[in-house]
Amino acid sequence: MRLTQIRDFLAVVDAGSINAAARRLGVSQPGLTKSLGSLEEELGASLLKRSPTGVTLTALGRLFHVRVRAGYAELAKAQEELAREAKAQVALGFGPFFAAQVVPQAVLRWREKFPDVQLRLVEGLRHATGPMVRDASLDMSLAPRAPQGQDDPAIRFKPIAHLEQIVVARQGHPLAQARSAAALASQEWVSNLRRAATAEALRAIGAPEPRQVMECESFSTMSALLAGSDMLAIVQHPFLDMVLGMPQVDKALQQIPIAERLPGMTVGLHTRADAPLTRPAAALARLLAEIGRSLLQRQPPQS
Repeated sequence: MRLTQIRDFLAVVDAGSINAAARRLGVSQPGLTKSLGSLEEELGASLLKRSPTGVTLTALGRLFHVRVRAGYAELAKAQEELAREAKAQVALGFGPFFAAQVVPQAVLRWREKFPDVQLRLVEGLRHATGPMVRDASLDMSLAPRAPQGQDDPAIRFKPIAHLEQIVVARQGHPLAQARSAAALASQEWVSNLRRAATAEALRAIGAPEPRQVMECESFSTMSALLAGSDMLAIVQHPFLDMVLGMPQVDKALQQIPIAERLPGMTVGLHTRADAPLTRPAAALARLLAEIGRSLLQRQPPQS
């Protein structure tokens, strides 16, 4: 039994006639008839009833059709994946928090194994990269988990790390010794997440709503804003480690040790729930998880 025979059989069933199937496949009607005849001969069973109006399945033909349709679809997917991998392209989205260390380290190690695979890197917040994963513009994105109740059933989430969150400001900030979040709410804030995330974090510990929150999708720009102003930010605890060595920012920032414990944040990989990653994409996902855990799962700085 050959794959072309299965293809021909399925095409005839879908088209309802041999002539229509031959036109769809771009083959001759006698050649298609011969292919079907040889398939039935090999199986020792009649699969199709021929009539002047077309073809219908026999009882054995219906059983055969159910089995081979699913199998042929899987084989077609396998062929598509192999073809894609031959000219493979991987697209990764990530938030600004991951752009400084996690993504560069993973990409450099990944390129050692896949030097010929095209790679597209897209930096953006989760609300921007999430829809791109959903419509397959991106293979995956590295971002925080969606807020409770806002999970997308089309997206699979694989956690990498659960991060503590802290408040940071410039060295010498007028409120550097504040011990309560309530004392900070009147300040202007900057966030590398969606604007509402800062208000939600403060609300969770009973603090007042922030006066103003600037949304900034650039890790380096947010760091420079904090270092050069009295703005505050709620960040994930490895943040201070990640800004070390950055021009004009190194050692310019500090944690404000408030007594309240801010809610943590789970970060990880978002992929489509209905489609497996290609081999190169899966390899990149493993590296992102491995490097992400090693860099992110550290104890938060002591107050």
